[in-house]
Amino acid sequence: MLYGVDPTGVPGPEEAMKRLWKEGGATEEMPQPYLKTVLCRIVSVSGVLREVAGGEVKLKLVTLPAKAGDDEKAKERTILKQLLKAIGSRKPQLVGYNSHNADVPIIVQRAIVHGLFGQRMGERPNKPWEGVDYFATSGDHNVDLAPMVGRWGQTPKLHEIATLSGIPGKVDTEGGFVSDLWLQGKLQDILDYNEFDAITTHLLWARIAHFSGLLSSESYEQEQRLVRELLEDEIDKGKKHFIRYIEEWERLEKMANKRL
Repeated sequence: MLYGVDPTGVPGPEEAMKRLWKEGGATEEMPQPYLKTVLCRIVSVSGVLREVAGGEVKLKLVTLPAKAGDDEKAKERTILKQLLKAIGSRKPQLVGYNSHNADVPIIVQRAIVHGLFGQRMGERPNKPWEGVDYFATSGDHNVDLAPMVGRWGQTPKLHEIATLSGIPGKVDTEGGFVSDLWLQGKLQDILDYNEFDAITTHLLWARIAHFSGLLSSESYEQEQRLVRELLEDEIDKGKKHFIRYIEEWERLEKMANKRL
């Protein structure tokens, strides 16, 4: 729509993407530059839902769409409506890596593009202490781990700090290849990739929470056990890609334990 190219007709989605990359500053060295989030289509959302009831911690993996193959559930509008409804009804604390600059802006921008109702996620209190505010640069409702561990040029990539911590970073693929997977019709591979990222982000959050004193050493160990149990449960349900994740986790942990 922006550049007058119809991805559903001629010349097709590949040429439409090439036009987006060209307008976004493509070069020979970087043919697929990072685009503004408003130009990006959301094809998958994944996260770990952590709930505490009666002192007991429970983890659940949530992915939209749950699996590839259902065209209606895979529509961006459907994904956003489900996500906004879940956030608006529960008002959870959001935790991400570079979420202030990427995750939350793309959700908001693409929801506006689709003309969706914010389902209370878009509400802002009159005063910071009077309610949940996902758009405040400070506060605990939208926790961005990236600026907590670095600033400017010293901010590590998720893959870098996770791997050095003995946590799987990017396994088998990385964000830069997602557009190629989409153009090849490999939505399931994207879902698997996002689920890896969700688990990695949660494990890194637990490590940072332990460092800051929010999780005791015992609680931190328990959190890792809960993640391992979650992965095993998901494998039993048929998500065999998590076998690869556990193998990489064990390999990195062995390497980390050998450090002086």
